[in-house]
Amino acid sequence: MISTVLFDLDGTIVDTNELIITTFLRVIEKHLDKPYTREQIIPYMGMTLEEQLQIFSGQAEVSHLVKEYRSFNNEHHDELVREFPHVLEVIRELHQRGIKLGVVTTKIRLTAMRALELFGLKPYMDVIITVEDVKHPKPHAEPILKAVNQLKADPDSTLMVGDSPADLKSAHAAGVRSAAVAWSLKGSEFLQKYNPDYILKDMTDLYGLVGMGANR
Repeated sequence: MISTVLFDLDGTIVDTNELIITTFLRVIEKHLDKPYTREQIIPYMGMTLEEQLQIFSGQAEVSHLVKEYRSFNNEHHDELVREFPHVLEVIRELHQRGIKLGVVTTKIRLTAMRALELFGLKPYMDVIITVEDVKHPKPHAEPILKAVNQLKADPDSTLMVGDSPADLKSAHAAGVRSAAVAWSLKGSEFLQKYNPDYILKDMTDLYGLVGMGANR
């Protein structure tokens, strides 16, 4: 039985998809000669910001692009982020039922906390692991293992929920169960290639996985 649920943030429990894509397109248009489309950006979402910008630019040193990205992202954050259906109600219910909850993200802490606070999710999270808290971000096992250790959770009863290959690879490496979300921009069929234990078609599917079912 699942007693601990860890969530990716972007594209999983907060709809930052439009914010991220718009920001990348802005930075690429302003600083790079090679144009990119939305469809070309989506496959790389879930990686660290530095990794994505290195891929898009072909440059090893991308600190100037990171600065530009974060400036635009911060300025337009609240107007472009959205809620996903049923996320807050499900997380609140899981918390009330004693399920340990956490966030494991490749975002920096400042922007991760901003998104969680904007939609009222922060009070329900028992641990928040950001890219600044680890040496090796997802898809490495370290971020999930750090969350598991801080929660004193059992990996066998821990579920990692995410929208990208990095989330699923990290879960497999850490020895926890994995769930891909069908609302990922990458599509559930694509994510099935990474062998998630479950596919969530709706956030409410988590009720069954933690044994709440129709009795919630």
